[in-house]
Amino acid sequence: MSDGGLGGPPRILGLTRRQLNGLGAAACAGMMGFALFAQHIMGLEPCPLCILQRVGTVSLGVVFLLAALHKAGPAGARVWGVLLLLVAAAAASVSGRHVWLQSLPPDQVPACGPGMDYLLDVFGLTEGLSMVFSGSGECAEIAWSLFGLSMPAWVLICFTILGGAGLALNWRMAGRVAARH
Repeated sequence: MSDGGLGGPPRILGLTRRQLNGLGAAACAGMMGFALFAQHIMGLEPCPLCILQRVGTVSLGVVFLLAALHKAGPAGARVWGVLLLLVAAAAASVSGRHVWLQSLPPDQVPACGPGMDYLLDVFGLTEGLSMVFSGSGECAEIAWSLFGLSMPAWVLICFTILGGAGLALNWRMAGRVAARH
């Protein structure tokens, strides 16, 4: 980590904390881009848990973007890091649940249920989300995989990496700024 000898902000691989957060936002945009490509070009319709993972991806991307735009001091950078970790952990819990449903033997998979729009309209947010998390048969289907891992497994990996990197980079770089003052 270097400041380029000019007293500027600390850098990792030549990038500032704000630029690295911008890369995190771009990674989330890429994840959403692939999700939309998979839906509209490959014809893979998202299940309710897929939709919640998209919400998590967009939420994480927004937090990364705000962290990139905010010229935070050391304490603020650490707050962004913790917030990134919390959002990524919440989103990863949805992906983890999805991967778990996909790993169930066929006789233990819950029956298919109505779509997410219907559940939220009829049962409201709390009960509708509760029903989504209980899973349905459509969430257990594996319609796409890469290197033997389903899309929710890859999303889980991405959330884990992005959340850990978001915390580590914001926390570490904030400590470097504080140490120089």
